[in-house]
Amino acid sequence: MRNGLLSGILWGLDTVILGIFLGRVDGMSLENAAMIAPFLSTFLHDTASAFWMFLYSLVRGRYSELIEALKTRNAKVIMIGALLGGPVGMTGYVLAIGHIGPGYTAVISAIYPAVGAMLASLFLKEVFRPRQWFGLLMSIAAIIALSYSTSSDVSNFIFGVTLAMISVIGWAGEGVICSYGMRDEDVGDEQAIIIRQATSAIVFAAIILPIVGAWRQTIQVAVHDMNLWYVLLAGLAGGFSYLFYYRAIHRIGVGKSMALNITYSAWAILFDFIFLGNRPGILSLVLCALIIIGAIIAAYEKDEVL
Repeated sequence: MRNGLLSGILWGLDTVILGIFLGRVDGMSLENAAMIAPFLSTFLHDTASAFWMFLYSLVRGRYSELIEALKTRNAKVIMIGALLGGPVGMTGYVLAIGHIGPGYTAVISAIYPAVGAMLASLFLKEVFRPRQWFGLLMSIAAIIALSYSTSSDVSNFIFGVTLAMISVIGWAGEGVICSYGMRDEDVGDEQAIIIRQATSAIVFAAIILPIVGAWRQTIQVAVHDMNLWYVLLAGLAGGFSYLFYYRAIHRIGVGKSMALNITYSAWAILFDFIFLGNRPGILSLVLCALIIIGAIIAAYEKDEVL
């Protein structure tokens, strides 16, 4: 359970740092900045994350394990999961924001752990008890309440919901497929996260950034004063968040790990207060507590320790 909670805490930190970075990007005079900023930030983030995880593996003397892992069939399975979670999931999420706004998109995307738990039950035969479903649904309901915004700009509701559901399926599918890819121990969690982030970064670089015409702006953003440091910090937090997330998937299963990972919504509010001084209201604090409590109920097993 500890790994799952750490993944949520670090992703909350990652979210706040990326928010600061995107604020700096918005302040730059970039062509089509609103459309391309999420794509270029995801590419830079996943590239930095892959770099840090590769360096971490190198320092630990596990470079040879990565080389051996890349030769296996399961590495290809991890790559498929990476495509679902990165390019497919993130692209659907970003495009959905453009059509139905961040509020509705966040609400819809919050259901991905429930979809992941159902897929894991179906394909991986994971057992998710009624108590755990209650905890997961409690956490999701609190996230929906925390994320809901009546001020969302809606340009095409049906199309936007479809795009948001693509992100849900992508993120849920990633967890299930990567769990399957790590089942035989020939690809460990450290190797899996390097493969995941590198695959995502390569696909963004080779396909998505050229499609949206964002390569010039990406270089401009990366070399701008201080931007690269924000990206490196976010990539460091995000890389270890994914490492703990994959480790949790491997040890306690997909559904429980996703339930713990989505607590990032609560931790992000805490870090937002610590670093930016944005004081949350009482209702937000209550909802954050419910998110974390629900996730712990969903993940807790009597024979497991925190």
